[in-house]
Amino acid sequence: MADHLILIVDDEPDICELLEITLSRMNVTAHTAPDLTEAKLLLSRHRYDLCFTDMRLPDGNGIELVEHIQRHHPQTPCAVITAYGNMESAIRALKAGAFDFISKPIDLQGLRKLVSNALKLKQPSLRRSNQGSNELTLLGKAPVIEKTRAIIAKLARSQAPVYISGESGSGKELVARMIHAQGPRASGPFVPVNCGAIPEHLMESEFFGYKKGSFTGASQDKPGLFQAAKGGTLFLDEVADLPMHMQVKLLRAIQEKAVRRLGSTREEVIDVRILSATHKDLAALVSEGRFRQDLFYRINVIELRVPALREHPEDIPQLAQHILQRLAADNAQATPGLSEGAIQALTHYDFPGNVRELENILERAMTLCEGELIEAEDLQLPYRQAPATPSPLS
Repeated sequence: MADHLILIVDDEPDICELLEITLSRMNVTAHTAPDLTEAKLLLSRHRYDLCFTDMRLPDGNGIELVEHIQRHHPQTPCAVITAYGNMESAIRALKAGAFDFISKPIDLQGLRKLVSNALKLKQPSLRRSNQGSNELTLLGKAPVIEKTRAIIAKLARSQAPVYISGESGSGKELVARMIHAQGPRASGPFVPVNCGAIPEHLMESEFFGYKKGSFTGASQDKPGLFQAAKGGTLFLDEVADLPMHMQVKLLRAIQEKAVRRLGSTREEVIDVRILSATHKDLAALVSEGRFRQDLFYRINVIELRVPALREHPEDIPQLAQHILQRLAADNAQATPGLSEGAIQALTHYDFPGNVRELENILERAMTLCEGELIEAEDLQLPYRQAPATPSPLS
């Protein structure tokens, strides 16, 4: 007996037969429906581990089914089958909540990877990791942080590209790591890359790799970042810093799901989820012509904004305690406490550098404080001029 049950919604018998044969070899049972009406009926009778739907159906479209599943069967991931090259439809489906997409003609290797990733969402080990881990979580009880954690858990169940926006030091890479760790790619690599730190003349070889002899000094084959992230997540930090020629090549890699190494004549299929981030206003850079609109459209399928620290000051005491414990453990010393005055000073400071600035302030304060209690003066917070009070009318 098969371990999993999948629903295929398509009015083309050939597509249904191809999917059924492929899935049966993966120990998966498939039910088929030719239209939305039959699909909704089957969904009400069975609990499916995955649903495939064509975009064009006799009585509606795949987006409608994605939205129906999101509302009534949110534990069932839904993947859409799109026409070749129709990225606009795929992106509309991902924005509506689709797990992933696959294009016609269907690539069976890509299909198997998609099914494998979707079925991992059902695994008990993954469900446990979705409950969060002490090592990789956004600390805090403020409503804005609770909401962010809930969005992360939802995005982790999808394969859609996510654009993480937020100020410097607010924790964008932590959020990316949480999305990766709570999703079906958790057992694969998480590869972070600072796009602003790679010299421009090395970018193409770093991202896509190269073949031996492709240039002077290429003494052996070298995989790129896309190959290193195979089966996992590629996190493009400070993506706004990519030069225009690399934006074009990155766009092609995302659209084609394939890359070509320098010196190679063939493309390699890539299996990565793309997460990206920057502290800059990417939409403004698009309007200024400094970032490609089509690339922005591809990586910004879903945007997640990370709150600034000043938006949840009530969490500062908990964050400070956690940071102090980690710093003390790193330095093999006792964890110092925070005086009431120090806590007051921290909660009334606006932290333009966010959590990263809080870490730096506490690390310095640990060095300066005498005894086991950090006082307000040990924090050496930058002086803030009080707002001017209007003089009374005479």
